[in-house]
Amino acid sequence: MTETQIFKALADPTRRAIFAKLASGGMNASALRSGMTISQPAMSQHLSVLRHARLVREQRQGRFVRYEVDPDGLAVVVDWLARYRAYWPVRIDTLKTLLKDMDL
Repeated sequence: MTETQIFKALADPTRRAIFAKLASGGMNASALRSGMTISQPAMSQHLSVLRHARLVREQRQGRFVRYEVDPDGLAVVVDWLARYRAYWPVRIDTLKTLLKDMDL
């Protein structure tokens, strides 16, 4: 899995909505579709993309499949963001200075 795969998977608003629902707790595909105007085949495709990006994992429970967020997939995103974390304090300090100067 690469950063590109993860960001492509999350670029779709429907997949982000699915991911957000799963972040509140695992559920099956039918529960995920609740409140969404999406067909079962489309849900399966979206879940497949999220699984291949390793953002979601599945767990078989009898004839049902339960989906949940895969924290290992999120580690790649956290690592990517960490590279840019050092820039923020400097930029925030610069913004504070600019805003103070504007208040004159």
